[in-house]
Amino acid sequence: MKTAENILKKKKWIKDEINYRRPEISDKVWREAHILLNEILNKYSDVTNGERMHTDEYIFPSAAIYLTLKKYIGSREAYDIIETSAAKKSTETGKSIAKLMRIPGMKSLFVKIWDPLTKKMFGESSGFKNTYYPKQKGSYRMDIIQCPYNKYLTLLGCPELNKIFCENDERCYGNLPGIEFKRTTTIGKGGSVCDFYIGIKK
Repeated sequence: MKTAENILKKKKWIKDEINYRRPEISDKVWREAHILLNEILNKYSDVTNGERMHTDEYIFPSAAIYLTLKKYIGSREAYDIIETSAAKKSTETGKSIAKLMRIPGMKSLFVKIWDPLTKKMFGESSGFKNTYYPKQKGSYRMDIIQCPYNKYLTLLGCPELNKIFCENDERCYGNLPGIEFKRTTTIGKGGSVCDFYIGIKK
């Protein structure tokens, strides 16, 4: 199991946003977030290895930072800091993926990898439950019906953060050249499923 220090080293982009918005409390918040994250890691030490790629990398550190920020600046501004930093990071990721889509043959490969990728990273071993649809050439479709982000963020008392992770997908995949990404509902936004469609534009 990773330590809070190792995990938060990778979250500099969130600390940069706190430094920009609230430099007077930034270091104090970061120290306390380390303490809270260690407490969360110990409390949920029994999560599966598959879940850990989501809990330790995304869910737990985001919750620890947000809950610590709330104590000093309230939920509204704390949420905005997490949302803004996530938007910047996922938009950058989207731009990097967009550059790859210009490589000949990459669009087709990108769509094809979603079937094995989702079953490995977003399957039952990782805390998800899904509905998979028959394969179609040039597109991929599935629904998530159970999500560890919703589960653990709710247990930690900050289910509102779930929506941010849903929107990260939209920023990463919603503006790729030659690729169509569709999502009409998510569990994080109050829906019963997260629908997911990605395909080559016709």
